[in-house]
Amino acid sequence: MTVCAKIIFCAKIVNKKTFIYKLRSSTIKHRYKKKPIKKEQCKMKEPVLVVMAAGMGSRYGGPKQIDPVGDNGEIIIDFSLFDAVKAGFKKAVFIIKKSIEADFKEIIGDRMSKIMDVKYAYQEVDVLPEGYRVPEGRIKPWGTAHAILCCKGLIDAPFAVINADDYYGRDAFSLMYNFLLYSRDDEYYRYAMVGYTLENTLTDYGHVARGVCVTSPDGFLTDIHERTHIEKRGGLTQYTEDDGKTWVTIPEGSTVSMNLWGFSESILEEIDARFPVFLDRAYKEDPKKAEFFLPSVVNELLVGKKATVKVLNSLDKWYGVTYREDKPVVVEAIRKMRRQGIYPAKLWEGRE
Repeated sequence: MTVCAKIIFCAKIVNKKTFIYKLRSSTIKHRYKKKPIKKEQCKMKEPVLVVMAAGMGSRYGGPKQIDPVGDNGEIIIDFSLFDAVKAGFKKAVFIIKKSIEADFKEIIGDRMSKIMDVKYAYQEVDVLPEGYRVPEGRIKPWGTAHAILCCKGLIDAPFAVINADDYYGRDAFSLMYNFLLYSRDDEYYRYAMVGYTLENTLTDYGHVARGVCVTSPDGFLTDIHERTHIEKRGGLTQYTEDDGKTWVTIPEGSTVSMNLWGFSESILEEIDARFPVFLDRAYKEDPKKAEFFLPSVVNELLVGKKATVKVLNSLDKWYGVTYREDKPVVVEAIRKMRRQGIYPAKLWEGRE
């Protein structure tokens, strides 16, 4: 064999060994490589939309949830429901009072039952744990956490919570739906909240209630306090807790909650366990007016390191009819959004 032939033969052997080594190495890598999990495999049950509509709007002077703000007779919740359906929500639970049931179904519920799977929960002041009674003179419901508790037995999937009388913007529903669709509890309850810039949620005609939030650098809620009297004062945004005797300034750009929350079913048991504790305190301190706030329950779970809350930031402006003077502002805002193509002239054309 010539020198050249020997060199070629040796090269073939080396290449063959190299090929076999690469093949074996590739096989080993393939054997132990984890298969990627498809996003579809992570999906939870179909998210539910829970609408808190039991409040009668005492400052507004009537059931503001059914006061038209659109040129075709639409009310605020119509636009929220349109955005929710567009985001993917197919089921809704309306929390109402028996006293507005007939009107609510006529104006909202019966129409939406043709578009979504609709159920009703009833928040009444006498929906209490065994052994408790309504304090003398108590008229108003027990607050947002109590409203959610009234849904127990109707919800078996992750759910979003909204107020019926607040306009949240389209992005908020898409953000929340996608979170609920793929999030799941592990060693923590995994919740979410849509956060708004404080200045985008105020009215020029009086005070509002907001959950003022503190968030971590990585976008999680670390603290939240319900401030029931926030208003604009001399170029500042301030709150009072003593009927205006003292005022505290809230930093510009603060994140606030508008009660657009996302929960797993776990929150229902947590609220249920805390309600009697709240009632025991309320009966002693303020039996006629004390309220069981949803943000307070969330805050307790954060402090107890039982839950995390991802803050889904929205740049949209809030609209709501907190006072009669707010209505023209909302009406014009809706008209502008229609001109911009955000909403069609008829929301449910062809679907009713």
